[in-house]
Amino acid sequence: MSLSLDTPTIIEVTHVLIVITIALRVIMRRPARGIAMAWLLLVALFPFAGAIMYLLIGERRITRRRARRLDKLRLEYRNIASAALQGGITHVDWSRHAPAVRAMDRLGRKLLGSPTVRGSRLQLFHDTHAILLAIARDIDAAQSSVLMVFYIWAPGGAADDVLEAVIRAAQRGLHCRVLIDDLGARQWWNSDQPRRLRAAGVELRAALPAGIFHTVIGRTDLRMHRKVAIIDAKLAWTGSMNLVDPRYFKLEAGVGEWIDAMVRVEGAAVVPLSATLIGDWLLESGASTQELVDSIKEPREPPEGPADIQVIPSGPGLSEDGLLQMLIALINAAQDELILTTPYLVPDDAMILALRGAAARGVKVIIIVPEKVDSLLTRYASRSYYDDLLDIGVEIHLFYGGLLHTKSIFVDGSLSMFGTVNLDMRSLWLNYEIALFIYDPEFAQTLRALLQSYLEQSRRLDATTWAARSFRGRLLENALRMASPLL
Repeated sequence: MSLSLDTPTIIEVTHVLIVITIALRVIMRRPARGIAMAWLLLVALFPFAGAIMYLLIGERRITRRRARRLDKLRLEYRNIASAALQGGITHVDWSRHAPAVRAMDRLGRKLLGSPTVRGSRLQLFHDTHAILLAIARDIDAAQSSVLMVFYIWAPGGAADDVLEAVIRAAQRGLHCRVLIDDLGARQWWNSDQPRRLRAAGVELRAALPAGIFHTVIGRTDLRMHRKVAIIDAKLAWTGSMNLVDPRYFKLEAGVGEWIDAMVRVEGAAVVPLSATLIGDWLLESGASTQELVDSIKEPREPPEGPADIQVIPSGPGLSEDGLLQMLIALINAAQDELILTTPYLVPDDAMILALRGAAARGVKVIIIVPEKVDSLLTRYASRSYYDDLLDIGVEIHLFYGGLLHTKSIFVDGSLSMFGTVNLDMRSLWLNYEIALFIYDPEFAQTLRALLQSYLEQSRRLDATTWAARSFRGRLLENALRMASPLL
């Protein structure tokens, strides 16, 4: 007796096998429950398309080549860091800080091997045109090396001043190495500017190359989202701003000019920032560690300034939840006032709980987000979280002066986070980010003044008005919320 299967039966059996296979893979990978449930639901509803999507973007999968380099780099990084951190820059006077700061130091050391370093001086810049010109001036004053990593570089305006400064530095014989994300700066890579840099002698590489081959063996959407420039291993720039002039960048998006801030760093914090960029360059280039360290001069900046800073890098293959744990610890440290700015608010469940907990224990919690963002899906997914925050007393302020792109957290007039990390799933789990946890009242007050200027260009979201929005809007927001772990 022969058994024949008709087409519908074959499809049903294949459907079940796909769901079981992907379910087993998800279960064994042990992602966060929200992420796991989102994928299981997607694959159950759309087994063929869902399975393909999961295999493409469902795991924080890096290439074997990158994994091998990371394993090798960990040992070399420890050697670089141990030499660079000589001179007592990790000998912090903890009596100057609240107990929560010492706890955060232990957390960063344990999860990421990132200790607090003492003695740094910070200048906060928020005029984007002035930022680009200042970076160009520092590069023009460089004497030995320029090392940069950015997510986007776009031609036009003052961003071209930075380009010309790098070209001049290379022509003077300086060691200039520039790492730009392959996908984030796709249009720039197709311009003539990369050719000009290379012709001048700049060593230029694309971070995390994208394409069909890399999609199959790794993931195309794991991106280099850091924005850091190191000059002479003595000073650094970092923050939210890409190498773009907002007067020329994405004007067609209809969200206004991008609003950013950067810090100019001198002193001890330049050491871990430099070590992070050295690691990024080694991963992409496969160059000799010692040759690279020698060419830029091993960073050993002495303590200089009042700020104690913990530099926290993150990304697939580097850490799992280290950055998220640091952010939650900072939120939990708040006793009086907590202000957060982010362009994209699609938080992890643990972060939502931390924010609600802070508000419930009497902390004044303020979140400033742009009224308009350049991603339609993220815009609606973000709004689905407003109810969870408003009903516990969190203030949400919508910034109408442009696309607020600054990523920062202010706590109680003494603690801050400033860097490249958005409060969304992508930054927390998929991108390579860098964040400064700054333990210094002077900088905190400077940041607070900037945040006040943002508040003055914002309107507070009224909880009653928000609750009266249409059912259609709620449905769309909540539907996209289910997909928020995948955005």
